[in-house]
Amino acid sequence: MMKVKELFSQASDYLDQEVTISGWIRNHRKQKDFGFIDFVDGTCFPSLQIVYDTSVVDFEGVQKLHIGSSICVRGKFVSSVGKGQNYEVQATEITLLGDCPEDYPMQPKRHSNEFLRSQAYLRPRVNLFRAVFRIRSVAAMAIHTYFQDRGYLYVHTPLITTTDCEGSDQMFKITTFDFDRLPMKDGHVDFSKDLFGKKAYVTGTGQLHGEAFAMAFRDIYTFGPTFRTEKSNTKTHANEFWMIEPEMAFCDLNGLMDIEEEMLKFVISYVMERCKEELQFCDQFVENGLLKKLQQVVDTKFIRITHEEAIQILKDAKITWEFSPEFGEDIQKEHEKYLTEYFHGPVFITNWPKDIKAWYMKLNPDGKTVAAVDLEVPGAGELMGGSQREEDYEKLVTRMKEMGIDREPVEWFLNLRKYGTCVHSGFGMGFERLIIYLTGVTNIRDVIPFPRTPGNCDF
Repeated sequence: MMKVKELFSQASDYLDQEVTISGWIRNHRKQKDFGFIDFVDGTCFPSLQIVYDTSVVDFEGVQKLHIGSSICVRGKFVSSVGKGQNYEVQATEITLLGDCPEDYPMQPKRHSNEFLRSQAYLRPRVNLFRAVFRIRSVAAMAIHTYFQDRGYLYVHTPLITTTDCEGSDQMFKITTFDFDRLPMKDGHVDFSKDLFGKKAYVTGTGQLHGEAFAMAFRDIYTFGPTFRTEKSNTKTHANEFWMIEPEMAFCDLNGLMDIEEEMLKFVISYVMERCKEELQFCDQFVENGLLKKLQQVVDTKFIRITHEEAIQILKDAKITWEFSPEFGEDIQKEHEKYLTEYFHGPVFITNWPKDIKAWYMKLNPDGKTVAAVDLEVPGAGELMGGSQREEDYEKLVTRMKEMGIDREPVEWFLNLRKYGTCVHSGFGMGFERLIIYLTGVTNIRDVIPFPRTPGNCDF
């Protein structure tokens, strides 16, 4: 049994030979004495045209085949004389394997993304999602390749944790309790009676556990699902998503930015080389100029500015902002867009005000900022966020007290600063935000196979 990908990639070996292939009917155009089937088997993005005439076995039965049906085709693989394809199969026999009713939702017409989300179990059969999810697969491999080729250890950090890393109370709680019969002690739920003997959560990050492994293996990365309870219905938020989180020992903030830039350029180049048809489709039907945008990132040296410099640039701009940029405050989407356009490419923004960043970030000598960095990219805004981690035990304890972070669940994390600590850094990149950037698709719900968002946990 051949695969369509093999036929296309080794066409000269199979030309004018009889082949047998199995797959699905995407479209079926019938004439009185012949017909054309748009055929896919899922092994590559381009479809294969199947041509048949009255000489095919059971011509009348073949003419009744429905869109969406699975079939087995036997015939000759030949050069196509028609437009739109280089090769086709002249069928001698087409066998129905699995029929499909005429009310099959994925008919060959343009569907809205909203409709396709309601058919998430069928939408991988549509061109857009055939492209998006193949790009997602290749991008995941690119990430593993980048880190593995450079000696990083791939760490599987726990999905069940007792630490709220961000201190934002946006983590799902885990319990085995019967809510109708909760054990109580001193007016509060007694979590000592729960499965783990304490409060437990579904993880929002693998960072803390990743740091522990970086203190043993030097360079590590995690790549897995994370969860947040945030009730946000924006195009870039989901309650379940994937994160890439490297942690590097003996690496400062400048070294961290070097790695972020190199990794992003590697991933983009890797995907552009291996997903040409998919990216061309996205460039034509999703975001005009996508390929040019991606190539520009690969070819451009990323700019590095401080948060203070960024705010000054925004204040000097002759623009009426919806949200006025202010020193000591976060920046908004409109600010991110302006900065990437101002510098004509990606921008690292460093040294953020400590009051708007996480407790584990390295405090700068000025006592006002932390050695944090966000990477802003054209068309997407923030793509990565990272920092040099605070390696000084006393400073980290003081910072936790200032921010009201409960020390007990992360005592082991603090101990890393006592047992052979060193300068170390790490960053996080939301995988779906990367796929949004690579495909031009604007909604996170359309780059996750089965999205989990507020009010939506179907399929």
